[in-house]
Amino acid sequence: MLNIGCHLSSSGGYVNMAKQAIEINANTFQFFTRNPRGFKAKAIDKDDVKEFLQIAKENNFVKILAHAPYTLNPCSADKSIRDLAKEILTDDLKRLELTPNNMYNFHPGSHVGQGIQEGIKYIVEALNETLNKKQTTMILLETMAGKGSEIGSKFEEIRQIIDLIELKDKIGVCLDTCHIYDAGYDIVNDLNGVLNDFDKVIGLSKLKAIHLNDSMNPFNNHKDRHQKIGQGSLGIKTITNVINHPKLRNLPFYLETPNEIDGYAQEIKLLKSLYYL
Repeated sequence: MLNIGCHLSSSGGYVNMAKQAIEINANTFQFFTRNPRGFKAKAIDKDDVKEFLQIAKENNFVKILAHAPYTLNPCSADKSIRDLAKEILTDDLKRLELTPNNMYNFHPGSHVGQGIQEGIKYIVEALNETLNKKQTTMILLETMAGKGSEIGSKFEEIRQIIDLIELKDKIGVCLDTCHIYDAGYDIVNDLNGVLNDFDKVIGLSKLKAIHLNDSMNPFNNHKDRHQKIGQGSLGIKTITNVINHPKLRNLPFYLETPNEIDGYAQEIKLLKSLYYL
């Protein structure tokens, strides 16, 4: 079975997101933990969470994916921004334990001129200070497109971070199809080669989720502009190869394409028709 979902607004709570997912024939979803362009988080309704957990169980949901705000930058040159990132990570992980055994995705950050190694040092510091042995939430480092001073556009950078994390069993990777193609990993012409490279550098056991997006940009463009499935430079053939690849097909896929809910419904229907049973 294709485990597929999309990014939904969390404004209506967990139950609302679950019902929307069911309506579009999805069995998971992604959501922002707080304002994606800010830091404010909405209070969690524990009754809403309790009802959601029952709905998820009854409808055989796979792991849902929480997404940190874009403004979170644990490797900023500004200490106050780094400290705020740690506060958000700590708070988000605490809140997510209300929906245990799911996943939390974040962009590793931008070193803003300090250099990659200095940035990695700060990312590791933030994670080692916030991860805890009792948490059930898996933290995912997202593969990035490499715009500006982003860290995480190369598999080697993600491996460096993981190598320095103390609680390695709490950390994994979310691979974004748009991002890695924009970053110079040619999944159009050499998907097997890219996955072999990932396995050699990071290890496929660390790959926990896929952001399934087409790209508005040509190969190795480092721009990060998502496109609807089959309408970008990846194309429908590549997307079909990704969802059916034996090393990927059983992972959860999360759409972040430029769509409203009806567009996501159409994409999920298309992807299920392309999935080999």
